[in-house]
Amino acid sequence: MSQRKPIDVYLKPAGGWDALKSSWHALREQQVVMKGAGTLLRTNQPSGFDCPGCAWPDRNAHSTFEFCENGVKAVANEATGKRVTRDFFAAHTVAELLAWDDHALEAQGRLTEPMRYDAARDRYVPIAWDAAFATIANALNALASPDEAIFYTSGRTSNEAAFLYQLFVREFGTNNLPDCSNMCHEPSGVALTEQLGSGKGSVLLDDFEHAQAIFIFGQNPGTNHPRMLGELREAAKRGCRIVAFNPLRERGLERFADPKSPLDMRPGGAGARIASAYFQPRIGGDLAVAMAMAKVVVERDAIDHEFIAAHTRGYDLFADSLRALEWPDLERESGLTHNELEQAAQLYIDSAATIVCWGMGITQHHRSVATIQMLANLLLLRGNVGKPGAGPCPVRGHSNVQGDRTMGIYEKPSDAFLDRLGVEFDFAPPRAHGFDTLDAIAAMRDGRGQVFFALGGNFATATPDTALTQAALRNCALTVHVSTKLNRSHLVHGRDALILPCLGRTEIDLQAGGPQAVTVEDSMSMVHLSAGMNPPASEQLLSEPAIVARLAAATLPRSRTPWLELVADYDRIRERIARVIDGFEDFNARVRTAGGFHLHHPNRERAFPTHDGRAHFLTHPLLGATAWDQDLLTLMTVRSHDQYNTTVYGLDDRYRGVHGLRRVCFISRADLQRFGFADGEQVDLVSVWRDGAGVQEREARGFRLVEYDIPAGCLAAYFPETNPLVPLDSYAERARTPASKSIPVRLRRSAVAPA
Repeated sequence: MSQRKPIDVYLKPAGGWDALKSSWHALREQQVVMKGAGTLLRTNQPSGFDCPGCAWPDRNAHSTFEFCENGVKAVANEATGKRVTRDFFAAHTVAELLAWDDHALEAQGRLTEPMRYDAARDRYVPIAWDAAFATIANALNALASPDEAIFYTSGRTSNEAAFLYQLFVREFGTNNLPDCSNMCHEPSGVALTEQLGSGKGSVLLDDFEHAQAIFIFGQNPGTNHPRMLGELREAAKRGCRIVAFNPLRERGLERFADPKSPLDMRPGGAGARIASAYFQPRIGGDLAVAMAMAKVVVERDAIDHEFIAAHTRGYDLFADSLRALEWPDLERESGLTHNELEQAAQLYIDSAATIVCWGMGITQHHRSVATIQMLANLLLLRGNVGKPGAGPCPVRGHSNVQGDRTMGIYEKPSDAFLDRLGVEFDFAPPRAHGFDTLDAIAAMRDGRGQVFFALGGNFATATPDTALTQAALRNCALTVHVSTKLNRSHLVHGRDALILPCLGRTEIDLQAGGPQAVTVEDSMSMVHLSAGMNPPASEQLLSEPAIVARLAAATLPRSRTPWLELVADYDRIRERIARVIDGFEDFNARVRTAGGFHLHHPNRERAFPTHDGRAHFLTHPLLGATAWDQDLLTLMTVRSHDQYNTTVYGLDDRYRGVHGLRRVCFISRADLQRFGFADGEQVDLVSVWRDGAGVQEREARGFRLVEYDIPAGCLAAYFPETNPLVPLDSYAERARTPASKSIPVRLRRSAVAPA
């Protein structure tokens, strides 16, 4: 734990010497100073491995140092010298480990052999791999229906593992393939597919070199995608306008000192300014912001008439809806003044090429799909799709979450995909749609889901409605987790439970055909190879493709798929992918070119594969905020800087000035005064929801209030500590992403000290 004051305002630029110090500390803490330094030099390199952190694309071969501070933490955590052996499990009961916090659990190190839960001793005990696969196969084949099995996927799974996994699940007979996309960028895919014909962003990294303006909505790249700051820094230096929209004042969006720049790292260096304009809408106000900007563009006739006529439909109806909007309503819903909204619109109008980026600050609201479609409307108005330096850019988190979906990890597969899969592997895939993440939790709660298998991730911690989700997992006959490190999901188990340890990205994957490389797809649809360099943490680790193949062989004895032959040489898997999935023709040759290859995106040629071949302006009502309780504030969940998704690297949040604490709640001075609280006071967070049964409440206890630059009426606190406040039935319309960024809460004084 840091020895600094618990709350200490951070005035330096993001990055800089503090990022280097933090990186050094991470390597030292994981006991891999020399090994880790050597490993990092192969991170995001053409002949190395893809960082197990975020999905930001690589500048291949441009620099030896293609990693960031949080990438160092991710690599150090995986390459750690610490081990969780059978002796560890013999020394600790599950009940005892449940009392540990998430940081302490993951800090124990790498898992080393398969383990099975022994209920009589309340401990995990060793089990041989063959026995583990037989246990799972017997449980699956004993189910009354394949739909009683649920197969979850984390976004760090490789393309090869994901393809084999969805094939196994569908040969088994179900489309129950929930994944982490269901909890993050599902609204991006739903919105863009409907509007532009493709659920992926059309921007490439090179477009950041040509953009005249980059608008960033609901994203904190300084913590979640730090390598993006390098691109923003270079863009700002050449005169590109960076326009940020974020309720929280985030240091990484203000100034950044690039550790690779001697100029930035000089004593007293202030780094480079990032945002030329920084707007702080109220939480959930981005839809109104985009509407207001579009209204100004239309009313000033600053539109691309030629593009609209040639490539779009629905403009007239959309424009009429904007003209009918009243400014007082837009100001109230956005939380910005008329002048601020006009200023933002003018910055957009002044740019001939604009990129719009967004993150989970947009996707985890009730009206996320509508908000994203309004951002796309804004791009379409000025022809900012299909030209250099312009386009939509959803910035995804996990390093292959986009690739997993491309490989078929989806509960609602298209008939065309299933047709090709069935022909290639000579079976009849199931056609009924499966469970998404929220459906899966409900099914386990209700007894309709009996076996839960997770290929990576930390499901019990990542999901909403924590108490309900954990009870649902405990209701299963069997829970299985493929993991590299210990996490809470291993302790929230079914009546029978297995932990299957796997190789990490940094490790050599040796199969019968020799050392193997896997492939990943980044956030901008670049597909490239990833090959580890370190010896495995244990001789008993298996790769994810090998785990899937051996499980499939044990479960499906009559399958015509040569599972074990496929994993002997991953080129064989890629040959099959090439015959099933569009865009992967000649996969093995193309992925071995420098930097890999880009999956063709039709929007880049101004082609829109919608039902009528055009992009669509889509109209949405503004809808007023429901102020049914004047004492309620709106809470959004956020990551700390010492965190990536559910993995907590440490207890500091440097850029927000928090040290050694996680149960904190950021609040404005105005709200402290309004409710009679003091900075530093302890409170409980009580979420308040209305449904058909009336008003329901949930609580998370013992948070320290921290005065912060955030709009009145808005709060922020870290997840997963605040996940218990989000009910299962609070989610994005049409996309079902948990509404973790728009939680109605009240504050209650607490005598509980924060953990």
